Amino acid sequence: MTGVVPKTPLPGSWNHSSDDRFIDYYERQSLSSEKIARFTLVRDKAIALLGAGHGCTEQLDVVDIGCGSGTQCRLWARQGHRVRGLDVSAPLIELARQRAKAEQLDVQFDVGSATELPYAGESADVCLLPELLEHVADWQSCLNEAIRILRPGGLLYLSTTNWLCPIQEEFQLPLYSWYPGLLKRRFERLAMSTRPELANHAKYPAVNWFTFYSLAAYLKRRGFRCLDRFDLVDTSTIGALQRFAIGALRAIPPLRFAGHVFTPWTVVFALKEQ
Repeated sequence: MTGVVPKTPLPGSWNHSSDDRFIDYYERQSLSSEKIARFTLVRDKAIALLGAGHGCTEQLDVVDIGCGSGTQCRLWARQGHRVRGLDVSAPLIELARQRAKAEQLDVQFDVGSATELPYAGESADVCLLPELLEHVADWQSCLNEAIRILRPGGLLYLSTTNWLCPIQEEFQLPLYSWYPGLLKRRFERLAMSTRPELANHAKYPAVNWFTFYSLAAYLKRRGFRCLDRFDLVDTSTIGALQRFAIGALRAIPPLRFAGHVFTPWTVVFALKEQ
């Protein structure tokens, strides 16, 4: 596939092994109907946004950073898009390759670090960062790399933690999003040492907590226009009462803020300026 540059050695601090229980958990989760429905919606919304900007959407260059077992990659590849997927976990990448091969899909999968992507600048029309930034201590480098490889007019999608909402799946602890930083650091250390079950045996548990507002401000400074989950609701397919509620959320900032408090995960669709 086009847009690949010679790979550099991965940072020595990264351990690419994974606990078998984490692989089993992710293998099951990645095939859930909820996960597939969510990724399908992301794909369709992304294509609609790019199409609204009068760009060609028939065959896009798509990069899925933190692709896991490749579920999102396959959804794009089935429509004929050129897809690359990267993840730090070698076992998950091997699983992704097996699943793509079984469907006879041409997807390039690489083991690597999100903070040092092995891809050329401005080589992607769509860059996907699903549930990744929370796991990378140097999240700024991760996001900057995604920005680097995205073409002007391209779309960046990311989903990550939402510290405004008390509901989360990263740690098996109630209201964890609202824990103070010092307490979070304690449970992170436990999850990486004696209590791995607290974070589903993840090698790198969540260490960063975001809001839509903080990420949108970061991306705006780098030339992006950002939309949240409420901006993307198709009001033509819902009832009158729901249309009124969405309209109020969009028009009244305190209501939009409340909407973010009651929705797990931060979701951002960001369009890179031409």
